[in-house]
Amino acid sequence: MFLDKMKDQLTKNQSLFIGEETAFRSAVLIPLVKINDEWHVLFEVRSYTMRKQPGDISFPGGRIDVTDPSPLAAALRETYEELGVDPKTVDIIGSLSPYVASPTFVVYPFVAAIDYRQIIQSFNKEEVEEIFTVPVKWLLEYEPYMHLVSVEPVPGSDFPFEKIMNGAQYQWRARSMEEWFYDYDKYTIWGLTARILKHFIKVIK
Repeated sequence: MFLDKMKDQLTKNQSLFIGEETAFRSAVLIPLVKINDEWHVLFEVRSYTMRKQPGDISFPGGRIDVTDPSPLAAALRETYEELGVDPKTVDIIGSLSPYVASPTFVVYPFVAAIDYRQIIQSFNKEEVEEIFTVPVKWLLEYEPYMHLVSVEPVPGSDFPFEKIMNGAQYQWRARSMEEWFYDYDKYTIWGLTARILKHFIKVIK
């Protein structure tokens, strides 16, 4: 009986990873737009007046609010707020695997076709400095380059070293994080946006 009950609990809907319920959850949209009969991916340059990451290149998206019924709903809401695109006019193509940056941060990416004419007339200049597009054909042929960034854990001043083996001499394991770069025209796409873009291109190849 105990094992049967446990089996039932384990087969129910579970979180994507341990800690998902309390993680900072974001959703982004990878917008596909058609320009002169050719498909492009659209990117934003964040406003230079933004408090966080001004001038960074990103996809439309942001934090999933408690009022958002789903990650997709959050991506559509953010796309409307940033680009002025009516969610009813968005053609959802599909979703990608969530990007788990850490146990406290996850991003849910979605792919959608949107009307480019609607964007260039209505994007929110308080949040978006400018928009630009990159042809999908170019992305399929381009080889991004990578640099490694060393990430080392640093315990806080109140960390209980007395409770772990070797105490303050404990050998923390550093890790290397891959940072990918796409150079297109005057723009350099890197960071979280480049990681999601790279996965998207790999999937459609």
